Amino acid sequence: MIITAIVFFFILSILVLIHEAGHFIAAKKNGVMVEEFGFGLPPRLFGKKIGETIYSINWLPFGGFVKVLGEEQHELNSKKIPESFKNRTFYHKSNFQKLIILTAGVMANFLLGWFVISIILTYGIPTPTNDIIIDDIVKDSPAQEAGIKKGDLVKQIRVNGQVITLKNVDHFIEVVKKHKGQEIEVSLTRQSRLFTVSITPRLKPPPNQGALGVSLSQFVIKKYKWYEAPFYSLIESSKITVIIVRELLKTLFTLALFQKPDVDVAGPLGIAKLTGQAVKVGWLAVLQLLGILSLNLAVINIMPFPALDGGRVAFVIYEAISGRKVRQQVEQKLNLIGFAILITLIIVVTINDIVKFFVK
Repeated sequence: MIITAIVFFFILSILVLIHEAGHFIAAKKNGVMVEEFGFGLPPRLFGKKIGETIYSINWLPFGGFVKVLGEEQHELNSKKIPESFKNRTFYHKSNFQKLIILTAGVMANFLLGWFVISIILTYGIPTPTNDIIIDDIVKDSPAQEAGIKKGDLVKQIRVNGQVITLKNVDHFIEVVKKHKGQEIEVSLTRQSRLFTVSITPRLKPPPNQGALGVSLSQFVIKKYKWYEAPFYSLIESSKITVIIVRELLKTLFTLALFQKPDVDVAGPLGIAKLTGQAVKVGWLAVLQLLGILSLNLAVINIMPFPALDGGRVAFVIYEAISGRKVRQQVEQKLNLIGFAILITLIIVVTINDIVKFFVK
């Protein structure tokens, strides 16, 4: 329980810090003054000013923020910003520079997901295959007596001189069931060596053992060299991102019709539960969860919804196309409404997580 809590906090911290670091670096690179880089949400626990930026730790550990100079027009009106600092405000930067700063957090989360998946690929991931791989052997079974071993690859079956080329695991199971009690010849490979064994599938095997007494795998562990992994990780990360976007749009459309979505939407408690499951499996599973959550965070944040990065991006694009500034009061109200909706959704999802936890 304690380990799960530590890992859960670590995952959330990494996700937030990487996201905000993206905004921070982009702001600095584009000449915008960063007033504060905060981990957690106010009130402030303590902070230290290094250069022109305050680096703070705040009481509420979930979240983070980067406060840049002159992010909103009303700040320029209310603050006495020296004329020499005007060009260092976010508000006075070009639309292109604003877009870079606003999307940098999303890009940072995507890069984190890509990096984590690159690491996983070097250790290997289960990949679906049509090969028929012997995964385990039951003691004193026909398979063990015939000399079949774990890791052997089934190639074909010969029955009464007729060769049956196997398509996949399901086809192999079907052929074996069809010839119970009848001697068959099974061709296998072991370390690139082809050999054949004679075996008779049992008519009445013990429960959960099967006619031959083997369990089969439909996956192979695919590993990539360290210099290959980044390229294949980019492909894998892109595939996962497309799936996330598709499922998110389907879920939003379903909710708009007041229907129950096909997929479960997990809140903080749901993610904590997933973290506990990943911890039990091992550190690679924890890394996989971190990578997928980071890609999820990137997709959600780029949505054109008020209070999200994507909402701010939408305002900037509107201003660039129309040549008109969005009225300050309008943007503030939309962001406030968007924030209220997001908080409401988080509360609803959290309540749903609690109900699922206690009602099984």
